[in-house]
Amino acid sequence: MKKLLIAALTFCVFSAQANIIYDKSGVDEKDFIYDEYQCQELSQQVQKSHESRSALGSAAKGAAVGAIGSAIGGGSGSEGAKKGAGIGVALGLLGGAKDRKENEANYQAEKELVVKNCMSDRGYRVLN
Repeated sequence: MKKLLIAALTFCVFSAQANIIYDKSGVDEKDFIYDEYQCQELSQQVQKSHESRSALGSAAKGAAVGAIGSAIGGGSGSEGAKKGAGIGVALGLLGGAKDRKENEANYQAEKELVVKNCMSDRGYRVLN
């Protein structure tokens, strides 16, 4: 009974996040909850991508590019390099944040795909 309750709670939490639509006609609800719980457990094996730029690395690269670009573009010595570096830091941080957001979205989509495939393999009709 305890496992069924945990599975039901996990089902509610996951379903709210995943937005997977099933055709449940003729499906035993207990079996469905149990199967989806097992598929969710399998989806935990999806690995997060570590390809995004780190905030520090992005800021440092952005600062260097900004400083060089400002100096080449005729900025006034170290003052121009400072401004360019500041702009580069901001752009570098934004680029790193964008990468992390995209990686998180890809991670969630892959987990959802694992659940969809798992449930389809168990005979459930996934509609989306």
